[in-house]
Amino acid sequence: MRWEGGRRSSNIEDRRGGGFGRPLAVGGGAASLVVALLVMLLGGDPSDVQIGSRGSPYSDPATGGSGNVDPQQEKMKEFASVVLADTEDTWPRLLEPQGVRYVQPHLVLFTDAVQSACGAQESAVGPFYCPGDQKVYLDLSFFDELESRFGAPGDFGRAYVIAHEVGHHVQNLLGISRKVQSMRNRTSEEQANQLSVLTELQADCFAGIWANHAQKDRNILEQGDVEEGLGAASAVGDDTLQKRARGYVVPESFTHGSAAQRMTWFKRGLEQGTLEACDTFNARR
Repeated sequence: MRWEGGRRSSNIEDRRGGGFGRPLAVGGGAASLVVALLVMLLGGDPSDVQIGSRGSPYSDPATGGSGNVDPQQEKMKEFASVVLADTEDTWPRLLEPQGVRYVQPHLVLFTDAVQSACGAQESAVGPFYCPGDQKVYLDLSFFDELESRFGAPGDFGRAYVIAHEVGHHVQNLLGISRKVQSMRNRTSEEQANQLSVLTELQADCFAGIWANHAQKDRNILEQGDVEEGLGAASAVGDDTLQKRARGYVVPESFTHGSAAQRMTWFKRGLEQGTLEACDTFNARR
């Protein structure tokens, strides 16, 4: 992916090293690993999951700021800033015909744990978007997890992660998130899970829309990038994660969609590049 030298966003909040610990609410060892695998999805407003703190490589008790900063993480910070800037250049003109003004979200970088308008969250929940403060939250170590644990390496796969969370922000601006939450409150748990899946698949499709226009306007893609994006989408499918964590799949418990569904909708957005193409809620089943 051609990103180096790209414009950097000014909407980055670097809170690394300022994380906080919480009492261990889920058993350690194997139990913690299972829960972490189940919740490490690319999600919207995360559920209240608590996993033990891992310890920050940035922690400086005297200042709360950066200590021994990993150069690779600093490169990833720059990468995230460039990708965020690219989404800022893409979405305003796509939402204008809908009568919606694009409000730029902030990207909060943190280690271990973070306080948001959605409550206190730890890194184990994975990247998430909080509609209450219109911010995307990301522990950069998730990119390492994506490659080492889930077998999804590459810059474009990482860009997909950020673009997916920005997709949730777009849903928020369009009023989709509010409508879905209202419907979830009036349905059964299984129906609420189905609505969650449709919401996540639409965010995948919106990530594809960003990639479509970024390629047309700025020629960001290199050979193999599309495969990297599809690999990342597949790696965080509910079926993939459930098989890895417990050896079997429970479809009615899906909240983000299967690997095949996530790849299909990301690819649909990538190929068509329109909001109309991403109407997961009215798509023919």
